[in-house]
Amino acid sequence: MTAHSGRHFLQIPGPTNVPDRVLRAMARPTIDHRGPEFAELARDLLRRLGPVFGTGGPVVVYPSSGTGAWEAALVNTLSPGDRVLAFDTGHFATLWRDMAEGLGLVVDLVPGDWRRGVDPAVVAERLAADRAHAVAAVLVVHNETSTGVTSRVPEIRAALDDADHPALLLVDTISSLASIDYRHDEWGVDVTVGCSQKGLMLPPGLGFNAISQKALAAADTARLPRSYWDWAPILAANEGGHFPYTPPTNLLYGLREALLLLEEEGLPAVFARHDRHAEATRAAVRGWGLDVLCADEREYSSSLTAVLLGDGHDADAVRRTVLDRFDMSLGTGLGRLAGRVFRIGHLGDLNDLTLAGTLAGVQLGLQLAGVAVDPGGLQAALDVLRAAHEDRTADRGEESR
Repeated sequence: MTAHSGRHFLQIPGPTNVPDRVLRAMARPTIDHRGPEFAELARDLLRRLGPVFGTGGPVVVYPSSGTGAWEAALVNTLSPGDRVLAFDTGHFATLWRDMAEGLGLVVDLVPGDWRRGVDPAVVAERLAADRAHAVAAVLVVHNETSTGVTSRVPEIRAALDDADHPALLLVDTISSLASIDYRHDEWGVDVTVGCSQKGLMLPPGLGFNAISQKALAAADTARLPRSYWDWAPILAANEGGHFPYTPPTNLLYGLREALLLLEEEGLPAVFARHDRHAEATRAAVRGWGLDVLCADEREYSSSLTAVLLGDGHDADAVRRTVLDRFDMSLGTGLGRLAGRVFRIGHLGDLNDLTLAGTLAGVQLGLQLAGVAVDPGGLQAALDVLRAAHEDRTADRGEESR
């Protein structure tokens, strides 16, 4: 292993960098999870979670990965043999489909090329043809972590409404929560799935379900087996600030601190920062003469950018060069994208200078790996960042007049 000075650049699309304030909060002594101090902590963070999801309804917190939260969304709302509509938009959408099948659900899978998100027109077509209302749920990955493609959830909701179809809308926000504008209530989502290790700037270990009243009603008749994942006992215990299992107290300390950080910056500013960093990264990729994997500009991700290399180049070789020479981790290509794509994560605890250093390291790594790139790519990114600050300076000048 090459010895490195300075800090490691963790630029994968999750787990993301954990802020020092969150790490310090997690280092507090563990307390009695049956006592009044814990109850106050739990009630406070449950109250603060709602705005991150864009909901005034309940949010269930599990000691789990996002995969556990996927399963919770399915088993609380569906029954064996129920039909669900899913979309092959990327590696994680495929894994959620596999889970649904493994649980005994019947999956209608819409094929895809992994360069585009869920097509709302296809949703409308499939549901309009389902006159018997056999489809019980529609599964959508909001931001596909393997591709850097963000599906248009409001248009998908409109497609369900236009078809007057009663199917539940289940949405995975694992790599978009607290990074990309998302509105559970306003967009009519029934279950929103999230996790801790991406936009919430925590280590892995917490899974989330935000739940609509329609989903709560569906849970009354759903017959898929559930015990650990059952919403009912968790929601009942939460009323008193407790959980029906031993909670991960120190992760909850960190969650409260992360929520405070998001509140201090303000969610609109958080989303604008992610938008800015994504735009700068795409400018660099184009400036290098490479392709962004996402083929529809309406679906560009603000959490990550997947970079597609041409024939004759190994994306994993580029990643190895960057890691060895510059101590920076980039995301690998998953599934059918293995060796063809590397992913630049730009979500969570990130500022403009960190992004500039990240893109400088990618450019150097590409050159050292023998990929012919235009060195103007980095300057194109810096131009985007500078222009954003010039606009902010101008806006402040107008406000001071």
